[in-house]
Amino acid sequence: MKILLMKTFLIIALLSGYFAIAPSAQIVKKDTALIKQIDSMFKTDQFWRKEFAKTKRKEKSVYSDETIQSKWEEADRINELKAKAIIKKYGYPGYDLVGGSSDSFWAIVQHCDDDIPFQEQVLILMKKEVDKNNADKENYALLTDRVLVGKHQKQIYGTQVNVDPKTHKATPFPLKYPKSVDKLRKEVGLEPLAAYLKSFE
Repeated sequence: MKILLMKTFLIIALLSGYFAIAPSAQIVKKDTALIKQIDSMFKTDQFWRKEFAKTKRKEKSVYSDETIQSKWEEADRINELKAKAIIKKYGYPGYDLVGGSSDSFWAIVQHCDDDIPFQEQVLILMKKEVDKNNADKENYALLTDRVLVGKHQKQIYGTQVNVDPKTHKATPFPLKYPKSVDKLRKEVGLEPLAAYLKSFE
């Protein structure tokens, strides 16, 4: 009789939704509108940089150098305003919210060099997502170094480099921990510094 009553209780409980799903098991629905916005921002971010790269390689561009420079600056300015609005509304948009567009958002913030305090704000929010495997560790390392170099401080991972225009040799900006830089790079999934520098040459 007890077994029968227990089975009856289970059936009633399931039908009535008695057993609640734990919050951690809930799936965050991706925001398609936000994804579309970030993708559009990234497309603009890359367009003028690619046109600039053409001129550096002596390739033909339909735009003048003046147009490329002005449009590039305008695009970055508008993207920065949009990025700030996104951060204010959503925090750092991780993979659960925008999928791979999370990496595109990082690239946009990476180019907000005229507002280092904003980049620092993003770093704090991004770290929370990195700790949950909801944002890219390598990107976090790159932005960390970008901020440090922007503040004229020694970088940690050696991701920010200077390339000599004559010799094409790449050297990192000053390192905070030069002896352990490869260990630190490995922890965030980056290749050894020597291999990284060679890729610039």
